Amino acid sequence: MAAAVKECLELQLLEVEMLLSMFPKKGEISLDEDAVPSVQRYLRSTDGALPPQLEYSVAVGVGEAKVELQVLLPRRYPHVAPQLFASSSALHRQQQLELNTHLASHMSSLDSGELCICEAVQWLKDNSLPYLENSRISSESASEKVAVKETLHRMWIYSHHIYRQELRKKIFDCAKKLNLTGFCLTGKPGVICVEGLRENCEEFWRVIRYPSWKHISCKHVENIETEGSVDDLRLFHAFEDLQFQAHGDYGLRNDYHMDLGQFLEFLKQHQSGHIFQILFDVEGKLSDK
Repeated sequence: MAAAVKECLELQLLEVEMLLSMFPKKGEISLDEDAVPSVQRYLRSTDGALPPQLEYSVAVGVGEAKVELQVLLPRRYPHVAPQLFASSSALHRQQQLELNTHLASHMSSLDSGELCICEAVQWLKDNSLPYLENSRISSESASEKVAVKETLHRMWIYSHHIYRQELRKKIFDCAKKLNLTGFCLTGKPGVICVEGLRENCEEFWRVIRYPSWKHISCKHVENIETEGSVDDLRLFHAFEDLQFQAHGDYGLRNDYHMDLGQFLEFLKQHQSGHIFQILFDVEGKLSDK
């Protein structure tokens, strides 16, 4: 057994010397400086411990690119197949996978028991270019693709009134769950604005009016396209609990009105003054200060 391993290691050293003569430039072959000496010491001894497996890489020039062949040799190589892996920064993951699949297929077709690293290097020289070119074409195609557009959806919802605590909790919980920003104006009248992805806004609308919220309507919808993030188009940074100074009799719910002048001022501060007329069918005027 020991004699057989020594014979294999001698062949491995011969192949490494051959590769070093083929790739004499610094950096073309990456090999631990103690790898060869440790094998040589083992070969000179009669009962020494087995050396580590030989492991190195070969930088194969293919056109203007480099393909690195990583090599790990079992101690009984060439009678046992080597472990090979080819990689390149110029290759995408899929092209790299295909290259290694075809390299492995080629290596398995060779006669067993023969040194084959030089053959693997030559195969890469002769066959890597199409993979590199396909990778370049894929990169160029990807860069030429039109940026995917996203749409910010904004809904303006009007209600005769919003008072009940359980309803308000439902509104706020749903907005938070669906990552919507905007506000809920409590009182009489009640106004809700939600903004975010369209499917989330529509889900919010479906949830809050179920099973039957009679005095509620979606007065206006805005859709704004962007090639960036919809977050950049939001007018609100959170979902706010909006309350203004009320007037009327606090003891009589039906006479509990919000100060709409303050609400108009709030809308104008958020670039939405035009919405006031849409919600209330009147032209808004700021309250006197």
